[in-house]
Amino acid sequence: MSSSAPLIPLHSPACIVGVIGGGQLGRMLALAARRMGVRTLIWTGGLEAPAVEVADEVIDLAFDDPEALRRCCATATVATVEFENIPRETLDAVAALTPLHPSPQAITICQHREREKNFLREHNIPCTWFAVIANADDLANAMRELNGPGVLKTAAFGYDGKGQVKLEGTENPAEVWAAFDSDRAILEAWVPFEKELSVMVARSADGSMVTYDPAENRHRHHILDVSIVPARVSPAVALEATATARRVAEALDYRGILGVEFFLREDGSLLVNEMAPRPHNSGHHTLDACATSQFEQQLRAVIGLPAGSPRLLSPVVMLNLLGDFWPGETTPPDWLPLFADGEAYLHLYGKRRAIGRRKMGHANFLGLDALERAETMKEQWLKAAGGA
Repeated sequence: MSSSAPLIPLHSPACIVGVIGGGQLGRMLALAARRMGVRTLIWTGGLEAPAVEVADEVIDLAFDDPEALRRCCATATVATVEFENIPRETLDAVAALTPLHPSPQAITICQHREREKNFLREHNIPCTWFAVIANADDLANAMRELNGPGVLKTAAFGYDGKGQVKLEGTENPAEVWAAFDSDRAILEAWVPFEKELSVMVARSADGSMVTYDPAENRHRHHILDVSIVPARVSPAVALEATATARRVAEALDYRGILGVEFFLREDGSLLVNEMAPRPHNSGHHTLDACATSQFEQQLRAVIGLPAGSPRLLSPVVMLNLLGDFWPGETTPPDWLPLFADGEAYLHLYGKRRAIGRRKMGHANFLGLDALERAETMKEQWLKAAGGA
């Protein structure tokens, strides 16, 4: 089946969405599909996969397994991804047999910092100053040109603060590169910023788009801590952020849900930091606070349905529940205060062990005082777990 083949009608028993990846995003995507009467196939890649508990069919094989590819494409009507770090060869092989949204091209741009930054530069979308680094001489030249603080980041497979180191600009480039342990990287200018923002944009098959209200994101240990929606920014900044997110989706010829992250500088200007070609952590609030969740929106775009309304129904704060909230690896926090709140909603990801700061779930707090309530509860749980 070519990527332009017509889709089987949504409610046909033969309509199956193949999801490449089986983590928590795949789990929430499969839950949304069940509510809509859509069947899902989860291809785990051989990785831990909490999504399998709610999927209709499972392929628990590696992404480079020929039998897994055959089974996925023989079963799925249409395919999508729940995380971006999937080999390009796998994406191309799926797309040659089954419609895949977003496209392999869009996914591979977003999965690799060098391609991502070059894409932004080529389309005149504001981003941080950067230089591509392949050896110690490249790093020395880039540090000389930058002449100030920067961040050295691996070109691929970096997330939640992994694969990066801050440089003040006075370090020895040869020593830094030898210790960095990467074949390819980018050096970005350090950006003093006022806030970090993100916008979720969904683009349909006909090119029409809807955007969610910008989220204001705060991090803890380089991992998203809370998302505050609507972001506490001026209407002009919110409009610019949504307009830029639309420009990114248009330039990618995107189909599906896309997360675009920004730095808001003190002068009010915005720089695109990263893109995520999938549902995003900072869009989890949409499950309880928006007319259409980001997961339903992804399914609508992939299957070919009209977009749902992204309207915000209530101010909301999403609190990430990391492993350090857990008193023990298999001992969860006391959830009673959350349920007693009355306007807080718990979403657990089905992970068996709370190791380090892995993402175990999230909670959405609705209402005008949502941030205060979320922060109070977070401190209670961290104190009980002996964390910080």
